[in-house]
Amino acid sequence: MAKKGGLGKGLGAFGLQKAKLTPESSDGVKSVPVAKIQANRYQPRLDFDEGAMEELKESVKEFGVLQPLLVRKLPDDGYELIAGERRLRAAKLANLQDVPVIVREYNNEEIGQIALIENIQRENLNAMEEAKAYERLMKEFKLTQEAVAKKVGRSRSHIANFLRLLNLADQVQAYVANGTLSMGQAKPLLSLENKELQLEAADYIQSRELSARQSEQLVKKLLENPDLFHAQGGEQAAKQKTEQDVFIRDAVDKLTQMFGTQVRIQTGKKKSKLEIEFYSPEDLERIMGTMIERQQSTKQAKMDALRQFSQTGKFTV
Repeated sequence: MAKKGGLGKGLGAFGLQKAKLTPESSDGVKSVPVAKIQANRYQPRLDFDEGAMEELKESVKEFGVLQPLLVRKLPDDGYELIAGERRLRAAKLANLQDVPVIVREYNNEEIGQIALIENIQRENLNAMEEAKAYERLMKEFKLTQEAVAKKVGRSRSHIANFLRLLNLADQVQAYVANGTLSMGQAKPLLSLENKELQLEAADYIQSRELSARQSEQLVKKLLENPDLFHAQGGEQAAKQKTEQDVFIRDAVDKLTQMFGTQVRIQTGKKKSKLEIEFYSPEDLERIMGTMIERQQSTKQAKMDALRQFSQTGKFTV
């Protein structure tokens, strides 16, 4: 997920411009034992790609840690990591004894903010980690959405959209976190208050590989009929109806209502078939009349819409 915005400016406010964090820096770079550095308690990132970490470990083995870690001094002669979680982990995997660091004095609020900003800027957080990081900033540091947005260089609506993901069912959140469900596919599920229905819909979206737009359509149908996944009737009939695509079933219901007769849609891999039953020449004529009337009505609606648009004067030929 591409991240855009003024996050570099946010880091700059803490004096964390990239140019200051290099081996050539004269800004207090020193070597400290890896064993004396404890993890950042406010680290928002929970998942670390094993393949990427293995590559970084091999690089650290050969060249060492090229970019100093940012730490703060602790009362017990130890250090707490502020920025550089991946480098610290790689150093431990590579069995390094010492790593280069820059010691800075920051309070807890600043450390939490720096950890969040650094990870978002480097695009290392999945959507759920980012949402939970915003939530932590608000709860632990008593910040409003507006304050969080200002500190991380995002719009308030961006913060609000991510925070809403926390209302998803736990398993659906896990799908978003591991990437099997995109944010675009997951957002429509927020309209479903029932968590079990959210999960059923999420599973359906994944199994059918629905797009974000199709996910919105599915949720719209579920809001109209929450029992869409649970057909009533005989056991065999219910099984067949449940297996049938909900979009096809919805189309069948609408066509049946429109034509006033039995309608069937048979789907296939290469082609599908639409069957409309009629019982006499008169019945066929009635159905044809309905189709023609519907076509004319649609055509007229389009002409009316075009005429209304043309009256605005906001088009060119």
